[in-house]
Amino acid sequence: MPYISRPLLEERYGLDELIQRTDKFAPYTGAVVDAVLDRAIADAEGEIDGYVGSRYSLPLPEPVPPVLVPIACDITRYRLYDDAVPEVVRQRYEDAIARLKDIAAGRLSLGIDPTSVTPAAGTVKVRSRDRVFSDELLGDY
Repeated sequence: MPYISRPLLEERYGLDELIQRTDKFAPYTGAVVDAVLDRAIADAEGEIDGYVGSRYSLPLPEPVPPVLVPIACDITRYRLYDDAVPEVVRQRYEDAIARLKDIAAGRLSLGIDPTSVTPAAGTVKVRSRDRVFSDELLGDY
C-alpha cells in the first residue's frame, strides 16, 4: 500500500525541489523523473514497513494512518539526496526514524484496531543430545 504520492510530495516540498533531486542524469529533462522518485518512495515505504511490521500486520488497512504520512514524506525526501544532505533534511529523517522506533516499541499508536497487532517475532534455539538410535544402528532391523 503506498503511503504517499507525487502530488503530496510536490505540495510539501515544491515541484522545483523534486525536479532538482530527480533530474540529475543526462539527458536532463527539466521535469520530475518518475523512476527516481518512485525508487525513493519505495525505499521509504520499505523502511517504514520494516519498523511498523514488527508491531502491526502488513499491509496496513486503508486509509494510511495519518501519523505515517509526514514520516514517509521526510524519509522519501532524504532518500532523494545522494550526498550533501542539508541539515534540516537530515534532522527530519532522524526524527522520522525516531517516530518509527516509537511505533515499533508501542509508544506511538497508528490508531489502528488493536486486533491487527501481531506479537513481535523472535528466535527459538533448541539444544538436544546426540541421537541414540542412528540410521546405522537401526539399519539391521
